[in-house]
Amino acid sequence: MKLPFKRMTQTISTLLLMIVSGSVLAEYKLNFQEPVTALGQEIFDLHMLVFWICVWIAVAVFAVMFYSMYAHRKSRGAVSADFHENTTVEIIWTIVPFIILLSVAIPATSTLIDIEDASDSDLTIKVTGLQWKWKYEYDADGTPVSFISSLNPEHKLASARNSGVDVTKIKNYLLEVDNMMVIPVNKKVRLLVTSDDVIHSWWVPAFATKKDAIPGYVNEIWTKVEKVGIYRGQCAELCGKDHAFMPIVVKVVEEAEYNTWLAARKVEAVAAAAEAASDKVWSKEELIARGEKIYMGKGGCFGCHGANGEGVAVFPKLAGSAIATGPAEGHIDIVKNGKPGTAMAAFSSQLNDLELASVITFERNSWGNTASVVQPADIKAAR
Repeated sequence: MKLPFKRMTQTISTLLLMIVSGSVLAEYKLNFQEPVTALGQEIFDLHMLVFWICVWIAVAVFAVMFYSMYAHRKSRGAVSADFHENTTVEIIWTIVPFIILLSVAIPATSTLIDIEDASDSDLTIKVTGLQWKWKYEYDADGTPVSFISSLNPEHKLASARNSGVDVTKIKNYLLEVDNMMVIPVNKKVRLLVTSDDVIHSWWVPAFATKKDAIPGYVNEIWTKVEKVGIYRGQCAELCGKDHAFMPIVVKVVEEAEYNTWLAARKVEAVAAAAEAASDKVWSKEELIARGEKIYMGKGGCFGCHGANGEGVAVFPKLAGSAIATGPAEGHIDIVKNGKPGTAMAAFSSQLNDLELASVITFERNSWGNTASVVQPADIKAAR
């Protein structure tokens, strides 16, 4: 019995040291994140109101209970009362809870109404959940601007088993993305949330904003951030293999900076659409170079198939595989349409023709694979 007791005392000592440590206390938080929206502050205030009501109810109940146990104990000769009913007591224990419920219901109803009121918004953004990334779509004066936001590739590689990377030294580990969502400060932003595959949930704690992304259904939320900065969240619905690797990063900027960013994205979108729609025949080297960036970034293919095409866990390898070395039609079909019943998603709505051709060509000509080149025209013909 000595050994377990020794371990127990060591554990208690360690916990005590952690509690008194200033650095630990600085990170030890029991409440919500500091809200940066008026709605978030309203929800926080409601939370604290209910919390303190519960605290005072507990104090009152336990005070009466402990007093009764002490003042009416058997050693003092107390004799229990014998009565069947008491109208006064019944009236009190009906009225008091009713008043408590009203004190909570009135502000709660007001807050719920505010949560659902997305009217008079200054900007609308469509948010689509994908396994396992987010797609954001803006309307820049009639020109659609969309991009995929995925986990930072360095973080994904570091998370791999036997990566040799000390993740404790990575800042904001698993909470960085390659493309941040950008919104203007002090503007009401309406978010239309949906999904292309399974149920996800878009959640940014500092905004007090959370809504499920459901396939075939569009949910609506809104936010109005009052403080410039970068805010982080995560998918809050268990959505599959990489649920833990699906962060949300929102950059809130001044309106002028936002307008400049959106204008630049608009130019990029127009150029990308024109490039993808052109009849240019790309060289093998150009397609492979583009495809590698998509494989390791926007497409996120390396998350399942490995950085070197060797496969990850139960997910198949591409190096020497029948798909990557076989007929191009089969490779195009599975990348474009996915594979039902598996984690292989359809990329037809995520990547344009040039991007699809590039990543497929990269997969067919890397890690020892030597297969045909796929051109954007081949993708267009298969659509």
